Amino acid sequence: MSETTPRLAGPQPRGGIAQSVTDSLVIARRNLIRMSRIPEMIIFGLIQPIMFVVLFTYVFGGSIQVGSAISPEAYKEFLMAGIFAQTVTFATAGAGAGIADDMHKGLIDRFRSLPMARGAVLTGRTLADLVQTALTLAVLAGVALIVGWRTHENIGKVLLGFGLLLLLGYAFSWIGALIGLSVRTPEAATSGGLIWLFPLTFISNAFVDASNMPTVLRTIAEWNPFSATVQACRELFGNLPPGFQAPDAWPMQHPIIASVLWSVLILVVFRTLAVRKYRSAV
Repeated sequence: MSETTPRLAGPQPRGGIAQSVTDSLVIARRNLIRMSRIPEMIIFGLIQPIMFVVLFTYVFGGSIQVGSAISPEAYKEFLMAGIFAQTVTFATAGAGAGIADDMHKGLIDRFRSLPMARGAVLTGRTLADLVQTALTLAVLAGVALIVGWRTHENIGKVLLGFGLLLLLGYAFSWIGALIGLSVRTPEAATSGGLIWLFPLTFISNAFVDASNMPTVLRTIAEWNPFSATVQACRELFGNLPPGFQAPDAWPMQHPIIASVLWSVLILVVFRTLAVRKYRSAV
């Protein structure tokens, strides 16, 4: 009578949208608890945008022309949409560093050994980063109100503007996830996450009127997905300066639609690439 050796089956990921959502929320809760136990992560994340608000408002506010106006008040309202957008995109570096740290410590390998949806680890992480970004935006909006920023549209449009900002931030967090999975250390993820963000945010309409740029840079700025969200928020907040004329480029003429299209495209492309990289990452 022959004896057979039982085969040991490894844990298999469970399927289904409901299970994927559940697993993602569990991972998001884990990351939120971790963030709450390291409050300096949130504090340091707030310092930089607050510094930008104060420095740009009081140092450059009286010397930069926007539309037909050169005044601290006009520049203050022009500036804030750019600062908000920069804040949500710069969170990309933190998202990448967090995932790279989990990789470095072997935590990602432990997650991969569990019977859970393949994309849940990354989705949970990006959702937790989205919550942190929303809290940062809320505090930053309070600081902006203190220094004199005001909106001039109804609450529905203002909330839609912040919704576009969060959508852009969530889409960019998947770029951070891909970077975090592609490097060996958290330090490399932080550097890699910031190098491309500086030209993206400064070759845009965030801090100056793009119409004053050289032709090549102006074209890049007008088709920059970052610029589309900034322009959309200025319209929704009622912060367009007196005498301002939107450029003829399609994203600047239809910034709300362009912002949604750019964010969804970035989200779909980089989520696909990040999940594929996660499956093969060691």
